[in-house]
Amino acid sequence: MTALRPERDSSGVPYDEQYASYGEPGAFEEPGAFEAAVDHLADPLTDPLPGQHPSPWFRSGPAEPEPQSAPPPQQPEQPQEREWYDPEGYARDWYGMREPTYEELYGAYAPQQSAPEAPQPQPQPQPQPQSHPQPQPPVDDETVGLRTADTRRIADPEPAHDAPLEGGGRAARRKAARKGSPRPSGSSGASGSPSATAGSAAPLSRVEARRAERARKPTAGAVVSRGIGELFITVGVLMLLFVTYQLWWTNIRAHQQANGAASDLQEQWAKGKGKPGAFEPGQGFALLHIPRLDVVVPIAEGIDKSKVLDRGMVGHYNEGGTKTPMPDAKKGNFALAGHRNTHGEPFRYINQLEPGDPIIVETQDKYFVYKMASILPQTQPSNTSVIGPVPPGSGFTKEGRYITLTTCTPEFTSKYRMIVWGKMVEERPRGKGKPSALVN
Repeated sequence: MTALRPERDSSGVPYDEQYASYGEPGAFEEPGAFEAAVDHLADPLTDPLPGQHPSPWFRSGPAEPEPQSAPPPQQPEQPQEREWYDPEGYARDWYGMREPTYEELYGAYAPQQSAPEAPQPQPQPQPQPQSHPQPQPPVDDETVGLRTADTRRIADPEPAHDAPLEGGGRAARRKAARKGSPRPSGSSGASGSPSATAGSAAPLSRVEARRAERARKPTAGAVVSRGIGELFITVGVLMLLFVTYQLWWTNIRAHQQANGAASDLQEQWAKGKGKPGAFEPGQGFALLHIPRLDVVVPIAEGIDKSKVLDRGMVGHYNEGGTKTPMPDAKKGNFALAGHRNTHGEPFRYINQLEPGDPIIVETQDKYFVYKMASILPQTQPSNTSVIGPVPPGSGFTKEGRYITLTTCTPEFTSKYRMIVWGKMVEERPRGKGKPSALVN
């Protein structure tokens, strides 16, 4: 802004005395002479153009109407020295106030007239649409550069005193770390965003780090409980594997062994070997056929589990007080034992036999055909009378040629024994062919 003109020139004579003749009546009789004289006082090299401000750093806002004041009266005393800029002018220019008029700027230096002119009516400003008021900072004597750098205070007039400013320096980061708060985010990240605050945690001290490390280590109780849980899981897995082995794999393996033993026995018969007589324990000597149950299984000497029963075969009682005669004997009870569950389970469904169903024993020379007579659903394992010459409860009244099948009951247990009896009805040589029960 152009500085105001001084009250005196270099000669020391006031301007009102030098230009006193301009105010005399008749000095400017021609129309426009006064305005031309006033315009002549302006300096075209330093004064701004009409409607513009001399400084490019200021932007003028919309002009606000103000009542035009009368020209100030002449001061007879010595004029005081004025500053080179007007603070009020700065405030008006910066905060959108109107441009000062020529009379307001140079009214003190204009020549006095005999009679002041009447104030001209100012046009009323048109009402502008109301907008949200923006907070204005207090007017001070700061420079434009300082005011523009502090515009954040206008957008946020009451910032939080505890929150660090964006892009805080090293001191701010240290202060935030001591307080345990998140580090001040830089200018590249959004202030207050969850990602910025969650990702920047305060560093732990050595003591806190050691405590956190000890807290992460499991206690003795946790180790014990974890070990017990793992033990239970291991036992459960082993039990599941054992059940799978017993119910599934043993049957597969026993069927393979029994089928192999039956094939070997038939090959021996074809070659003329295996004549009736004494047999070694575990040695197969006959085949048992139960057509109703679709069972064909080898008969071996003895009832040993590992050598006979667990290999999918049925065993002949031949030891001590449980010794029984062979099927070719003239009188006697031919007794057999077999598994009801697992290991081939040849006698699993003998409870479904009905009186009259055929039970056939095939040897190298003959077929011995029996008819199912009766069944005992349950008895004690110590009851050996069921395999005697005349078994009690079988319905037989005298000695004869009988067959007895024994197995465990209930299923998947060995608490009791189930007994099935049959009576021989035919002895057929192999040369006559198979019996009708096997042909049909």
